[in-house]
Amino acid sequence: MTHDDDLTLRLRLLLDRADATDTLYRYCSTIDRRDLSGLRATLADDVRAKYGNADWIEGGDTLVGWIDTMTADTLWQHHLISVYHVDVDGDRASALSYHTSHQMFAADPDVAQAIIARYHDQLVRTPSGWKISEKIMEILWAGERRDPSGRLDAIGGRGPTLSRSTT
Repeated sequence: MTHDDDLTLRLRLLLDRADATDTLYRYCSTIDRRDLSGLRATLADDVRAKYGNADWIEGGDTLVGWIDTMTADTLWQHHLISVYHVDVDGDRASALSYHTSHQMFAADPDVAQAIIARYHDQLVRTPSGWKISEKIMEILWAGERRDPSGRLDAIGGRGPTLSRSTT
């Protein structure tokens, strides 16, 4: 292998890792914005997903429908994701991400629900880019957060909602 060939392979690996990582971040940001078509674009048609101890969910459209139902009454969501590992092997990749998310639901708008978890993902390269083919959410902790100090009111309340899609 020549130096140029090695450089080309290393560059391809860096680009693949960046593109796969971007897919993982976009999965979260589209959920937060309720951009269901954008969410669907991150998923392989035959994706399978498991969230905690729930049953497996099979298929891209089914998974988007499940997420839509589970988040229908959220006022807002916020995922904080750190992608720790992306291991590319040809047209497949595996990834580990650390995940902290908060959601606020219309039924109790003074309480933020928090989840700390790890995502274990499998991705596949497709003609339209990297897609998630398997997602396992390993839930580590969940709880509620309140604002008993009134800090939110003291800083003027919630800001404008700019990014919540209705698609």
